[in-house]
Formats: sequence, structure tokens, C-alpha cells
Amino acid sequence: MFKKLVIALVCALPLSMSAQSFKFGTVNSQEIFNMMPEKAAAEKTLQDVNKKYEDEFMKIQEEFTKKYKEFQAMGDTVPETIKMRRAQEVQDSQNRIESFREMATADIQKQQEKLLAPISQKLQEAIRSVGAENKFTFIFDLAYPGVLYNGAPSEDVTPLVKAKLGLK
Repeated sequence: MFKKLVIALVCALPLSMSAQSFKFGTVNSQEIFNMMPEKAAAEKTLQDVNKKYEDEFMKIQEEFTKKYKEFQAMGDTVPETIKMRRAQEVQDSQNRIESFREMATADIQKQQEKLLAPISQKLQEAIRSVGAENKFTFIFDLAYPGVLYNGAPSEDVTPLVKAKLGLK
């Protein structure tokens, strides 16, 4: 997709405009994103949420283990209907574990998206601002594949974006 866009842009440029100067820049958005203090705060929140889910999971797992051991410890003297009921309890406990795991994974992913989206938006706004202030024609992101060539005519604007965000 990115290659097609670059090719289309290059092909769409009229030959008469070749004398006009274009200013290209590169930025490493992942490097900047990892340095942003908001990301550290979001990761701390996510770690706290993850810990709560882990604690709850351990409780559910202990319940399952207890029921399973009780089921295994039943002797031959226990009536078949009681064994079947206990087996169903073990199965229900196992199903609760799976259901909880799916729910927790989905919620953690939702929390992650909710917490990281504003940080990503702030970074994108800073890149756009640097591009406009410094009159760049294009800024390519080095953190994602698709940059075909990064040579001398390209200027790395990562320091400018860091400065815009107040990062060192």
C-alpha cells in the first residue's frame, strides 16, 4: 500500500515541477513514543489492571484445583450420581476459567487501546506540526516498513518532534 502511494505520488508529479524543491524528512515514531512520559503512566495502569486479573485468575484456578482433587479422591463407595455431579462441577469450573481468560484478555486489550490512543494522537499532532513549521513535503516514519530509501536528501526530524513534545 505504501509503495503504491509513493509510486503514485512520484508519477503524479509533473515534469515541469522537477525544478521545484521538495523537502523530505524521516522520523522514528516508535523511539519517540517509547520516550513519552504518558506511555510510562499508561503502562503502569495496565500493569495494575493485569495484576488484578492475575489475582482473580489464581482464585478461580485454586477453586478448580480443589474441586478436581476432591473429585479424584472420591472412592468406589460414592454413588454414581454424586460422581457425575462432582464431574459436572469440575467441568463448570474449567469453563469459568476459560471464560474468565477470554474476558480478561479482551478487557486488557480494550484498556490498552483506550490508554495509548491519546498518546499516539499527541505524537501524530507533533509530527504534523513539525512538518508544517519546517515546510516538509513528506515525512516518512522509519519505525514501520515501507521506506524505500533513506539517503542524503532526507532529514531526520525525530529531534524536532522530541523537542516539540519536550523530550530529551
